[in-house]
Amino acid sequence: MLDKKIVDLINSQINKEFYSSFLYMDMANFYTDESLNGFANWFNIQTQEEYAHAMLFIQYLQLNGEKVVLEAIAKPTGAYKNHKAPLTEAYEHELFVTKSINDIYAVAFELKDFKTMQFLDWFVKEQAEEEQNVDELCKRYDLFGADARALYMLDQELGARVYSPPSLVV
Repeated sequence: MLDKKIVDLINSQINKEFYSSFLYMDMANFYTDESLNGFANWFNIQTQEEYAHAMLFIQYLQLNGEKVVLEAIAKPTGAYKNHKAPLTEAYEHELFVTKSINDIYAVAFELKDFKTMQFLDWFVKEQAEEEQNVDELCKRYDLFGADARALYMLDQELGARVYSPPSLVV
């Protein structure tokens, strides 16, 4: 059995991961409305990834005999002033998620819960990649976003991205 602190934190993380999925779906819808279908594709894939992350946390609790507690998912603001705004918000959100996972890891370390620490190792690495990917996309938008042809090419490139389910085995 897992310590109650860990169970509570992971249940909270499940909600954050589902919110992330919901948030990225909202961003994908924004880009679809703006006819930037490659950007929409990129965020639709993010939606799938975040949903998969939530499911991995659920599976971890279930495999450890713990109860999963689902909470209401907050509504995203959806108020994006320009094409860069969702990218910036996504980066800030990834930083928030990283902090949350690091907080769970810190409690697991304090409790000497090595099993949970090992489980979280994949998420720590994944978050570093998530932050890097969104940061790179923000920088590329800064470079190319003002040039319609370059923005078109970036949009086409993002449209080629495909979903690859996580390979973590719980």
